[in-house]
Amino acid sequence: MAPTSVNKIAVELSLQTDLTGSAMASSGVEELLTNPWQGWCQRWLEYLADCLPPASSYELTLLFTGDRRIQELNRKFRHQDKPTDVLAFAALEGDFPLIESEETEEPLYLGDIVISLERADHQARERGHSAKLEVVWLTAHGLLHLLGWDHPDEASLTTMLSEQSHLLTLIGQNPPLFT
Repeated sequence: MAPTSVNKIAVELSLQTDLTGSAMASSGVEELLTNPWQGWCQRWLEYLADCLPPASSYELTLLFTGDRRIQELNRKFRHQDKPTDVLAFAALEGDFPLIESEETEEPLYLGDIVISLERADHQARERGHSAKLEVVWLTAHGLLHLLGWDHPDEASLTTMLSEQSHLLTLIGQNPPLFT
């Protein structure tokens, strides 16, 4: 569903880390933080513009954390007492409300994406690709969730994974291969 023309979309990205109690090495985290997350999110939102409510700009938070913190969040909000790789907390649910955000200076807040770097590192090693690629993959997955995508069945999961793969190719990353 590639758009015929891409409109520039303004994106404000808050990039945060909370690795309290995490076993992640700080050097790997610093390397992740130097990635062009802002530009990648902007490119993805430009491509996904048809999924966005109208606004003058958009805002989202990307939080890198460890298994302990993501398990706390998973327990509190999803009632699953175990770590997971990515959580997405959408600020807008269901059909987007009719808003006049285009006329305001305030960006429209899309929500928070939380990624366990420990889980991402483990999954990357299992799947035979880099932790960076796994984190980018999970970020794309979380972004789609913020925009209302879900995967309650195999068919919708296949569609969502295909869209994630396309998002990675848009930023020059080769999507991971799953066997």
